[in-house]
Amino acid sequence: MKNLLLFFLIILFATPAANASGTDTAFITPFERSKGMHTATYLEAFDFYKQLRDSFPTIVIGDVGPTDIGYPLRYVSYTSDANFDKDDIKKQGRIVILINNDIHPGEPDGVDASMMLLRDAATGRINVPKNVVLVVIPMYNIGGALNRNSYSRANQDGPVSYGFRGNSRNLDLNRDFIKCDAAETIGLEELFIKINPDIFIDNHVSDGADYQHVMTLLASQHDKLGGEAGAYMYNTFTPLLYKDMKEKGYDLVPYVNDFSTTPDAGWREFYESPRFSSGYASLFQTMAYVPETHMLKPFKERVLATYSLMQSFIKLGSEHAKEIKQARDNDKAALINKKEFVLDWKVDTTRCDSVLFKGYEAAYKTSEVSGLQRLYYNHKKPFTKNVPFYDHFIPSKTVTAPKAYIIPKTWVPVISILRSNGVHIRRLSRDTTLIVTAYHIDDYESATHPYEKHYLHKNVQVTPEKVAIQFSEGDYFIPVNQPANRYLVETLEPTAPDAFFAWNFFDGILQQKEYFSAYVFEDIAAKLLEKDPVLKKLLEDKRNSDPVFAKDASAQLDFVYRHSPYFEPEFMRYPVYRLE
Repeated sequence: MKNLLLFFLIILFATPAANASGTDTAFITPFERSKGMHTATYLEAFDFYKQLRDSFPTIVIGDVGPTDIGYPLRYVSYTSDANFDKDDIKKQGRIVILINNDIHPGEPDGVDASMMLLRDAATGRINVPKNVVLVVIPMYNIGGALNRNSYSRANQDGPVSYGFRGNSRNLDLNRDFIKCDAAETIGLEELFIKINPDIFIDNHVSDGADYQHVMTLLASQHDKLGGEAGAYMYNTFTPLLYKDMKEKGYDLVPYVNDFSTTPDAGWREFYESPRFSSGYASLFQTMAYVPETHMLKPFKERVLATYSLMQSFIKLGSEHAKEIKQARDNDKAALINKKEFVLDWKVDTTRCDSVLFKGYEAAYKTSEVSGLQRLYYNHKKPFTKNVPFYDHFIPSKTVTAPKAYIIPKTWVPVISILRSNGVHIRRLSRDTTLIVTAYHIDDYESATHPYEKHYLHKNVQVTPEKVAIQFSEGDYFIPVNQPANRYLVETLEPTAPDAFFAWNFFDGILQQKEYFSAYVFEDIAAKLLEKDPVLKKLLEDKRNSDPVFAKDASAQLDFVYRHSPYFEPEFMRYPVYRLE
């Protein structure tokens, strides 16, 4: 991260290179050289950027950190204003656009589009206004990019060869933004927090249905982004993107989130929880977009569409920089003292928008493989019609945030991730006993098969209880009234769908460590009941209300044990405590 600290100083004071006639022709990409058939390899891409940097001081290359494959994760930045005064950033309304490529290296459209974009910006072929900072991650999943093949994207039209979806540890990096199993994820999140992008773009290629559109666009769910930024994104910025792309000959349509049926009847907006890049960005009031070019369109068409869309982001981001930054600033100010947070959402089926969808009629014919009926899309029967698009969500789970969270110092992995995401953390200066709210995990369901290296928990049920906890010097005290408060709440509240608890960070508490021998504990239990009339009544009430329990001696003995001082308090006690 040491180079990252120089990032803004370098790009703000760099001197632009002379825009000599024909300079841009010296930087031909593998995509262009192959007439749109090939995507750049890892070495080709970074050789290209190194030559660009050496020729144009407006291009800066920096290292973010390591990757699982061992190569450094790099970013490339561009700004056109060589004499920009860093103290005027706020006054000038400078907007930062972060573009991520190759999170799925089998979907490399953004790699080649970004190479041409930065070259054309540096050579003056396109105009990047002075109030725009471009930060591009050329290849995020380097391990996957190096694992090249021509077959893993079975439904995709080109390029000739490409990378693999999983990284070098076979992780899908677009499911890693909370659990942070990959070194790449930590690096990207630290970069994200450092530059605080106003707009985040994560370039992809879609899968699923067939239709006429070259480009679909997944916009971060506006209700979930919330506040002024969510409203501005939904009402103003996204419609302007559609209008600008329409003028370039591209009919955008929302990401076609329909895999089990044909999309001609409409579809629901994709729900991007914080495990996904765009869902993660929403936690920090960043307007996030996931361009999804259509897999069945030729690679050349897809790259050119991606290039055009990124130009639209630059143009509109510059023109509306003041409004975007003001909305984000207002949301951040409002969030500092926010008490109620939404942990989960559900689609509002009572509301929908209408989108103009250009599809093909779906039909069925006999399969040459199975001899049974199979789906196909008839390109001889295109259609254009308005279809419902359910893009409004309502809260399904909320929580009142505490004043602070306290985490014992033993839970280092969680603390490390929190710090990478800009969370302000203090340490307790001495041993102390505090009255806090502790969650008891009453119930949960776990996946029967691993998902991205984890057995996810869901449908978590908890009971809060006031307890006196002895904390130690050095335990972590995390106030909630800080810029990262939304990230804090959605990762530390155990009932949130992408909480650290869901991703198995605290599974050690879910296993009981001590028990008893029944023939010994019988006498102890009898004495406990004799001395504790409250416990005795609890047992009697349970027997009277549960006939099965009344006939089960082992269950009754276990009941006494669990309500006695002998039962370990750590079992099922969530070790993140709320200071109310």
